[in-house]
Amino acid sequence: MDVVWPYLAALVPTIFVATFFYVIMKRIIEGDRNERLAQRRFEEAQDAAENAAEKTRESADPDNRERPAG
Repeated sequence: MDVVWPYLAALVPTIFVATFFYVIMKRIIEGDRNERLAQRRFEEAQDAAENAAEKTRESADPDNRERPAG
């Protein structure tokens, strides 16, 4: 049994560090995924608001369109 302790002493810190690294990387990736999702939702909301404003402008003043040159 005395032979096992040096090996355990060498492996336990490695396992601890590997587990810690895994957890940290998992959290980073999840955070990035959530941030991208929030950014996409924000941009979709902005696009919808811009489209609604544009439709409102067009319906309020239909003669205010760009006329072709020529």
